[in-house]
Amino acid sequence: MTSTASTIYARDSKMTPPSDPVHSEPLTLDTRLPRAERDQSLQEEEEGRATVELANIMTTASNPVSPGSSSPPLDQAGLQDFIPPTRPSSTPFPHADPRNATMRRATCPAEDLMDLDEPGHCQPSAGALPGPSQSVGVNLNHLPAEIHECILDHLFGFRISPASKSSIVRWGTALRHSRRRELSELSLVSSVWRILIQERLYRHIKLKATIESLRSSFSWFCQNPHLRCYVKHIEVWFPVFQPKYGPLAVSNTNVLPTVTADGLTNATYLLPGNNCSLEEAFYFVAETFPEVSVLTLEGGERKKAPKVRHWIREERGQLRAMPKVETIRTLICKGQWNLVRSLQDWEAIMLALPNLQEWHGSYSKPKSKSYLTMAEVLGQPMSLSTLNLCIEGDYRRELSFPHYFNKVRTKVHFCSTLAQAAALPSMEHFSYTGRVCKQFFVDLAHRLKDIRNPRLKSIDITVKNCCRNVAHWNESGSGITDMFFIKAFEALVLAGIRSLEKLTSVKYLRIRYVDLDSPVPPLNPYFQLRNGWASGVWSEVIVSELNRVRPSVRFEELSESFGEVGYSKDGRMVINPDFPRARALSLKLSNYRLLSGGISISHSV
Repeated sequence: MTSTASTIYARDSKMTPPSDPVHSEPLTLDTRLPRAERDQSLQEEEEGRATVELANIMTTASNPVSPGSSSPPLDQAGLQDFIPPTRPSSTPFPHADPRNATMRRATCPAEDLMDLDEPGHCQPSAGALPGPSQSVGVNLNHLPAEIHECILDHLFGFRISPASKSSIVRWGTALRHSRRRELSELSLVSSVWRILIQERLYRHIKLKATIESLRSSFSWFCQNPHLRCYVKHIEVWFPVFQPKYGPLAVSNTNVLPTVTADGLTNATYLLPGNNCSLEEAFYFVAETFPEVSVLTLEGGERKKAPKVRHWIREERGQLRAMPKVETIRTLICKGQWNLVRSLQDWEAIMLALPNLQEWHGSYSKPKSKSYLTMAEVLGQPMSLSTLNLCIEGDYRRELSFPHYFNKVRTKVHFCSTLAQAAALPSMEHFSYTGRVCKQFFVDLAHRLKDIRNPRLKSIDITVKNCCRNVAHWNESGSGITDMFFIKAFEALVLAGIRSLEKLTSVKYLRIRYVDLDSPVPPLNPYFQLRNGWASGVWSEVIVSELNRVRPSVRFEELSESFGEVGYSKDGRMVINPDFPRARALSLKLSNYRLLSGGISISHSV
C-alpha cells in the first residue's frame, strides 16, 4: 500500500473486526490513476471476488453428500440489529418518539418585535438548515399585510379603503386621529409599522394659513423628505381674527382677563395681519407634496369676515396665473363666501387646479350675493364629475321668504342656472342644498335630451324652501303644516319623476326636506329612489307616473295613514309620544292637509 491510497473500512464502531481474512481485507483505491481506469479496476476486482464466493457456496452448501461446514458457536457475537432512524418533529404521528435532543431557539428572545434583517440582531449560522431540534424564527414582519392593517385599524379606530388612497374622503370627512402623538410611538415597533403608521398619520394634515406656519411646515418636510409622498389630503384654514393684548388688567375690571406668559391682560380681537395669500398657499402645496389629491380651503366664519387675498400683490384689471397643482382632484371649500365673491375669484382658483374633478362648496350664512355669485359661476363651462353645493344648511323652517331671496328672484332664476351645472357632459353626481323648485328638473331634462349617453347617475336635493309665485307673504313659508309648501314639494317630486324618462342613467334620486324644529320629524316629506325601490311621499299621480317612466320600480310600502297617529273629537290630530323615531316608508300627501290645523302632542302613556 502506498501512502497516497485512501483506505475505507466498512465496519461499525461497536463490532470487533472478524477473523476471516477475506472480509478483513481493506478496499484500496489508488487515487493517482485516472477515473476511467479506477472504475475499470474496481469492476474487475468485484467480478473476481464474486466468482470465488459463488464457487465456495456451490461446493459446500449445494452438495448433499458433503457435510458442509459446522454451525457457528452460540457465544459468537451476532450482527447489530437494524435501528430505524428517529422520525423528525414534523412527522404528523399522534405519539412521537422520545428524543433526548434539547430544543433551542434559533432567534433572539426579543426578536418578535425586531427586524432580523437589521444589523446587530442574532442570525442563524450561514448554511445551517433548520433540523428537528431547531425552530424557525417568526417575527411580526412575517405576518401578512392584511393582518397589519387589521391591527392598525383597531388601534386607530377607522378603516382606510383602497379607494380612499387615491381620493380621500369623498364628502370631506377627516381621517385624522385625536391621539396622534401616542400612536406615532407605535412606529418604533418595526420597520413595517413605521411605514404604515406614518402613512396614516400624514395622510391628512391641517395647516394654518399664515406665513410662519407655511415656513415651518416647509422646513419640516425638507428635513424629512420621505414624508412628503404620504400626504394625500391637506387642509389650509385662514384665520378671520387674531387677539390683540392690551395693558395689564386692573382689579376693578368686569372683563375676564386672559392668562398669558407675560401676565394677566385684557384681550381684544382684530383682523389678522399675517395671513398668506392663495397664491402662496398653492405654491407651497405644489412644491411640497407631490402626491396630494384633496385640498380643503377653509375661509372661516364671523360677522363681516375679511376676504382671503388671492395674490401676493393685488393688481386690479389683470388676471395672473396661479401656481398650478396638477395632482389635485377634489376641492373642498368651507366658508366659501370668504374665498369666492366674484367670477374672477373662481377663475383664479380654476387656473391653479387644471385637473379638478370634484367640488364641494358650502356657505356658513345665507346671503343674496352667494346666490348671485354662484349663478355666474355655475353658468361657466367646467369639467366636473361631482358637484356638492350647500348655500343654506341651517335646516330651519321659515314663515315666509326672507328679504335677501326676494332680491335674488328679481335678478335671476337660480333653478335654471343650477340645471345648467347639473347638465354638464362630465357630471356624474350632483348634490345641492338650498332653495329649488320644479323648474330645475324641467330645464335639466330639456338640456339632456340631446345627449345620447348622459353620465349623470345620482341626484341629491335637500330643500330649504320651494321658490314659487305667491299672492301674500304668508303663503311662502315652509313646514309640514304649510299646505302651500306641501303642494310645491309635490310638484317638485312629480317633476323629478317625469325627468327620469330622459335621465336614463340616473339610478339614485333623493328629494328631502329637513326641519330640525318639526314636532314630528318622521313626517318631514321626502322621496327616494334607490336600487329599484321607492319610498316617501306618494299619491295616485306619483305612482302612475313612476310606473310609466320606470316600470321596474316599486314602492316599498303604500300606507293610507301616517302610522301611530290619532285624532281627537274635534278632528285635531294627536301624536302619541311613542311615535316611531324611524323614518316612515310611506307618506300619503293628502294626509298633510289634516296637519294644517295644528298638531297636539298627547302626554298619555
